Amino acid sequence: QVQLVETGGGLVQAGGSLRLSCAASGSIFSINHMAWYRQAPGKQRELVASITTGDSTNYADSVKGRFTVSRDNAKNTGYLQMSSLKPEDTAVYYCNANIRADTRLGMSTRDYWGQGTQVTVSS
Repeated sequence: QVQLVETGGGLVQAGGSLRLSCAASGSIFSINHMAWYRQAPGKQRELVASITTGDSTNYADSVKGRFTVSRDNAKNTGYLQMSSLKPEDTAVYYCNANIRADTRLGMSTRDYWGQGTQVTVSS
């Protein structure tokens, strides 16, 4: 019932920018923390950035100063603005959100994941 739809991935040259969006839909009561992860081929999934309900943010050292995470609570949407992109940023990016929602089992709170979007940075 609850769904996260992630958009904005694509191919960009090194030094360029992309903005990823993650829109949540369903019988949502509230969205708690939101986060972005990425996974490159053959590597572990890693946390890129996160944002709390109070708009406190956290970034991986590799993206500090280049990426900005934000959220629009009225739209149930999170964003990841990526600038000064490097080839090392190439990965599938996933949105994660902790959501309280009214499900068939009643009101519950758990993490949901987006489908992932490919970001490719060329030299």
